[in-house]
Amino acid sequence: MRMELRVCKQCYEGTHGNPEKTAVTRDMVKCAERIREFKDLIGIDSLYITRVAEGDPGGEEVLPAIVASIENDRINLTDTQLVMEDDQQNMLVYPEPKDILEVLTRNLDQIRQQTRQDVSVELSEESHELVS
Repeated sequence: MRMELRVCKQCYEGTHGNPEKTAVTRDMVKCAERIREFKDLIGIDSLYITRVAEGDPGGEEVLPAIVASIENDRINLTDTQLVMEDDQQNMLVYPEPKDILEVLTRNLDQIRQQTRQDVSVELSEESHELVS
């Protein structure tokens, strides 16, 4: 299985002026980084973390799936998403922060069952509200 977490670079850095989204975005990255450290324990071949800049057409580093929506007759590309490819080359794309955090925290739970090391990630209050 291969995974790629794509996040808005400006949200991650806090330059969009939305502290709640910044907190959630940073939590996603922290979870993904921890999963990447222990990925072999749960059968993940690779996990990429891509910070997508405004105007970047899709921002994929490895997995060529892009989520788009139409608003006011304009196509908008989703800059934050989790893309997964399983062993049969099926693509799963999660564009909602709640779903992304749920998938990432479930992976951390699976890792926790396979090791005695502490793999926990301190989540912000905003992320706790999403996954509770």
